Amino acid sequence: MSNVNLFQQRPADIAGQSPLHHAGLHELAGKGSKSAGVSLREKKLRGHLVIRGDARDAAFSGGIHKAVGLELPVALTLVADGDTSLQWLGPDEWLLIVPGGTEFDVERKLREALDGQLFSVVNVSGGQTLLQLSGPKVREMLMKSTSYDVHPSNFPVGKAVGTVFAKSQLVIRHVGEDTWELVIRRSFADYFWLWLQDACAEYGLAVEA
Repeated sequence: MSNVNLFQQRPADIAGQSPLHHAGLHELAGKGSKSAGVSLREKKLRGHLVIRGDARDAAFSGGIHKAVGLELPVALTLVADGDTSLQWLGPDEWLLIVPGGTEFDVERKLREALDGQLFSVVNVSGGQTLLQLSGPKVREMLMKSTSYDVHPSNFPVGKAVGTVFAKSQLVIRHVGEDTWELVIRRSFADYFWLWLQDACAEYGLAVEA
């Protein structure tokens, strides 16, 4: 394997805090209206790894599949297996999200499977978090938050894009008929949380644990 120093960013004996820890989402969980049009859940402390390489190289794509069991997704899409997902970010860049606590082992598997190739794997877990939005009014809320066309004909399940949202930037992922995910930067977590509360006011917002 290449001579790279790997570091366990969050050892098992150290309790991590999500970017929205101070917002007290756990205290709000279950207190919203049962008929709320939007439900929000922070899928906190997941492992986020950015992978770069040549998708045209069978050895690279095969190495990714060997390490994580997923095929490289094509442009503007994502593939998933349970809590593990792989999303296209650019022609030679992908975002891999894995269950929290497994990112260090996954990175080692990737480096072993891709040994000898030209590639990059960067653990960005501490700089991002994942918000899940579900319910019948999510699409309407997105329509007034982003200029990107989220109509079903343009944004089907399985699509994922990086775009402008609330005058900032994030990644929108359509993972189920009425379920979407937002990949946000840690430093913008407060801003997006406040924005979502306001944008969902007319539909009702419920927080899930």
